[in-house]
Amino acid sequence: MPKFINPFTDVGFKRIFGQEINKDLLIDFLNALLDGERRVKDIKFLNKELLPIFENDRGLIYDIYCTDENDEQFIVEMQNKEHVNFRERAVYYLSQAISRQGEKGVDWKFDLKAVYGVFFLNFRMTDLPHKLRTDIVLADRDTHEQFSNKMRYIFIELPMFAKEEDECETDFERWIYVLKNMETLQRLPFKARKAVFEKLEQIVDIAGMSKEDRMKYDESIKVYRDQLAVMEYERLQGEAKGEAKGIAKGIANVARNLKQMGLPVDTIAQATGLTPEAIKQL
Repeated sequence: MPKFINPFTDVGFKRIFGQEINKDLLIDFLNALLDGERRVKDIKFLNKELLPIFENDRGLIYDIYCTDENDEQFIVEMQNKEHVNFRERAVYYLSQAISRQGEKGVDWKFDLKAVYGVFFLNFRMTDLPHKLRTDIVLADRDTHEQFSNKMRYIFIELPMFAKEEDECETDFERWIYVLKNMETLQRLPFKARKAVFEKLEQIVDIAGMSKEDRMKYDESIKVYRDQLAVMEYERLQGEAKGEAKGIAKGIANVARNLKQMGLPVDTIAQATGLTPEAIKQL
């Protein structure tokens, strides 16, 4: 039986990163993520209803919306499955957060605050080089010089992280290691290095959950596993369709070759199982 919660569930993810009382965990992660760039001192959680809600996101995407002491905003998400236009969805989310800043009256002079989108991906993105971290900024295409620092997208492909505990070199890597392996660990590592991991262990220990929280967590695990089952079924269906398509293409090629050799249509039909009409169209 797992000792620690699954962070890829709604309840698990928000228990770690979405609680005001434990906001130091999210602050520590953000500082590890942005190490060498900037440092977050404090955050305030914002109403998630300010973001658009998509029906298809339920069970797949869990998000947290907060702002720091400089009024810069962070949208932090866990996505368990790639879906149609999910990158455009990220652009839309950050654009909404940017445009909402203009609702300040006629005296506002476009003094935008930066918006960061941090997307944990429990899958590999298609059509992009596979790597753990992909940073998207607004920059000149040719010189790569940054045009504006007001919109920042950080995609973290968890399947691309393969380091073992003793191979983690940065706090960011330590966070990723813990999140990716949490449900299978019997103890949380790195506690001697950083007190935040000591606190994290207490928060994610299933035995320490209240009865109400445990019921919510168990329900979120059910939703998560149901989604995994649906995703696996879709994958197998896709493979089956691809295999069937390949077989049909192979049979058509054989029939075409037999036809070019001058064999009678009836003989080709008997050999391949294709109808005479289909063979005549080859």
